[in-house]
Amino acid sequence: MTVPLALLGLLDRRPSYGYDLKRDYDTYFGRGKPLPFGQVYSTLGRLARDGKVTAGQSERGDGPDRKRYAITPEGRHEVEAWLTEPVAAEPYLQTVLFTKVVLALMLGHDAQRFLDIQRATHMRRMRELSEVRRGGALVDALLADHGMFHLEADLRWIDVTAARLGALAETVRPA
Repeated sequence: MTVPLALLGLLDRRPSYGYDLKRDYDTYFGRGKPLPFGQVYSTLGRLARDGKVTAGQSERGDGPDRKRYAITPEGRHEVEAWLTEPVAAEPYLQTVLFTKVVLALMLGHDAQRFLDIQRATHMRRMRELSEVRRGGALVDALLADHGMFHLEADLRWIDVTAARLGALAETVRPA
């Protein structure tokens, strides 16, 4: 997800301060990767420069001065257009996993060992996500499902690739 469009979408609900936008972003979209405050304010600055948000006058609060940001009609139009565009289909055909396996084979390294280690890493992450699904809110459970489905696809690929390592090695090793 792009941060600028997510922030515009949050502002489309109601005008907000940067702190509130960060909190909402982290609550709904930042699982495991909270948005840094600096990124919030630099993004809001670019959105204001591009005419997609307006920044109110500085207001005094308990802490530093703050500004309330509001979406403009141009910003609202961008969010509406973005929400109707489909997301590009994944996975991409060139992945880090694939690259590592091919390079390991080209260089005479133990690609099977790499696949075994990667499988164990994926299984560990799936156990973590299973815990999230059991104890989390609906948003967390759905995000965990998404991650688990991707991991399951990777695990299937790891199994198929492991079964074909010999043939792949013959294909990629120099003659």
